[in-house]
Amino acid sequence: MAVIEGKWKVSILWALGAHPRCRFGRLRRELPGVTEKVLASHLREMERDGLVRREAHDEVPPRVEYSLTELGHALNRALEPLGEWGSENLLADGSTA
Repeated sequence: MAVIEGKWKVSILWALGAHPRCRFGRLRRELPGVTEKVLASHLREMERDGLVRREAHDEVPPRVEYSLTELGHALNRALEPLGEWGSENLLADGSTA
């Protein structure tokens, strides 16, 4: 559970699952409400935990892309039933049906 601790980590996993090679700016747009500081911190932690791969391209301007590792994909698959449960049982305001 520690690897998905934090408000945004599961959302980051799902965003990277939907957009396999994603730049930082795109991730920010996919996650309305997340701050740059929190997103950067979570991405570093997830990279350290082996869930996310960071690929820096030697270009001007610099380009960095994030993607899921095999471990990240496996965790996304494990979380799918939880997402389905939420879709079936939670209303838009977060209350239960």
